[in-house]
Amino acid sequence: MPAWLGEMNQWLSANPQWLGATIFMVACIECLAVAGLIVPGTVALFAVSALAGGGALSLGDTLLLGYAGGLLGDGLSYAIGRGLHQNIRRLPGLRSHPQWLGSAESFIQRYGIASLLVGRFIGPLRPMLPMVAGMLEMPLVRFILVSLVAAAGWSVAYLMPGWMTGAAVRLPLPSGFWPQAAAVAIGLAALIGLAINSSLRRQPSATLLTGAASFVLMLAVFLGWPYLAHFDEGLVTLVQEHRSAALDPIVVTVTRLGDFRTQLLVGVLLTALLLIARHWRHALFAGGVLLCTALGNVTLKWLFARSRPEVLSTPLTSYSMPSGHSSASFAFFLVLAILASRGQPPRMRLAWMGLACIPALTIASSRVYLGAHWPTDVLAGALLAIFVCAAGLALTLRFHRLEPLGLRTWTLVLVPCLLLFSWFTWHDLADAVTRYAY
Repeated sequence: MPAWLGEMNQWLSANPQWLGATIFMVACIECLAVAGLIVPGTVALFAVSALAGGGALSLGDTLLLGYAGGLLGDGLSYAIGRGLHQNIRRLPGLRSHPQWLGSAESFIQRYGIASLLVGRFIGPLRPMLPMVAGMLEMPLVRFILVSLVAAAGWSVAYLMPGWMTGAAVRLPLPSGFWPQAAAVAIGLAALIGLAINSSLRRQPSATLLTGAASFVLMLAVFLGWPYLAHFDEGLVTLVQEHRSAALDPIVVTVTRLGDFRTQLLVGVLLTALLLIARHWRHALFAGGVLLCTALGNVTLKWLFARSRPEVLSTPLTSYSMPSGHSSASFAFFLVLAILASRGQPPRMRLAWMGLACIPALTIASSRVYLGAHWPTDVLAGALLAIFVCAAGLALTLRFHRLEPLGLRTWTLVLVPCLLLFSWFTWHDLADAVTRYAY
């Protein structure tokens, strides 16, 4: 840890009233053009969010402050690019490192509006893309709409891990929690590292390696969950400790997006729309992955017959492992990411995968928040979906090539799926708010 960061943490520990302002400022700098490349904002965000999780700020306040700071950084960067145009090349830092601007410019010219959404999760590009968007005179309304969505996912991905770590350190968790949590973290890090390394090296067997690694890790979770009891109980205790009555209706709405009915209708709609667009191979891949994931989930539930946590006031009668919401949501969003990333370089494909994991992880995490599943249930469901997606993609590419989908096809596919998700969200949120109000 840099000396200045340690000193900042010590000062904030003694002056916690400034923690909220610091989170806002660090998030803004991390997303600010040029400055975000120089200042190690990711490390600083983890450190200050860990302090917030220690009891100084709630999770909602921490995420909201990071979200607002990120939006301000985006807005300032866009304004700089819009005001200076080509003169931004003379800014300090860009004169000596023209490649920073060049890579962002080529990225946004190649991928357009999608670059702002995906590039948010690519470190070197994140602070430069809004400025380049302003330089290229992207319409302000379009930029704002994309930034509102991208900053929300970025805030969750970059602030929640630190906050959860700080909260876990503060609570009296079971003695075996940290060794078991370390084992889970090492396994996930190995899977993610293997997937990233093999993809960036353009290894022909990258998909097979990812599928094999996810299968091994999934098997380890299914066979080893009795030995992860302290991890499960500790994490459930941590989450339940920070439940909020105001947040409950929102989480109920989120979790219903992973219900069997919702996922079935959206999956059928996605497959049908691909068939209507005459993309038979894409439809076969999408429908096959979603169907196999669902069948695998049902089979494994009955095979392991694990009981659910005793948190719900009205316990569910079905078995717990793996989480159907987790496997279904990861399968659906990963399928979309795989189809969106066809024909793109490895870096962009990885960014699409990371982006897809955010809504899937949000739905999956809601099950732990509501007490419907153990954390290892959610982990097992996610690994099942990753394995089926990787195996399905490898099998498909062995016989056919999945061509990139055009803009017209994506409009045909995404708009109805988003409308269906929006309808379920509005309906369920209104129902949840009414029920919690009374």
